[in-house]
Amino acid sequence: MLKLFGAVIVILAGTLAGFSRAAQYADRPRHIRGLIAALQRLETEIKYGYTPLPEALRRIGEQSKEPLKALFLEAAREMSPPLDRTPEAAFAKAMDDHWRAASLKAAEREILRQLSCTLGTSDRMDQGQHIGLALQQLKQEEAVAREDQGKYEKMSKSLGLLLGALIVILIF
Repeated sequence: MLKLFGAVIVILAGTLAGFSRAAQYADRPRHIRGLIAALQRLETEIKYGYTPLPEALRRIGEQSKEPLKALFLEAAREMSPPLDRTPEAAFAKAMDDHWRAASLKAAEREILRQLSCTLGTSDRMDQGQHIGLALQQLKQEEAVAREDQGKYEKMSKSLGLLLGALIVILIF
């Protein structure tokens, strides 16, 4: 009886691990779309709203969903007085603090890092071009993420169950 209970627990743990991994594949395209929407709003705030960057980031953070909400609000807080950090430093700190909560990869982090280097350093039109470039790169990453989701989401669920069953077979 105890062996059966242990076997069920091992299979359940493997299955849950597989479903957890599959959820990451499902969340990545959604988080990239959220990041794209946030950057589109930032572009509008900068080009047409003449909004200061910390205020624009705060507004975007308030409109976004977690985990991007925390990222943009932290960047806005870091850029506001009394800290008054540069956009690059503010985004670096915000990404260090909140990146793990998002199902995003290093490619998206690098796109956002490169964008943060140019924010606030040139005129509105130039910043709009840099945001447009970042949006284009993120759309390509979204296509890759959707492709990965199609390939690996179902496989991860199945592998979790099968690995749990394999462990049970090997142990007993």
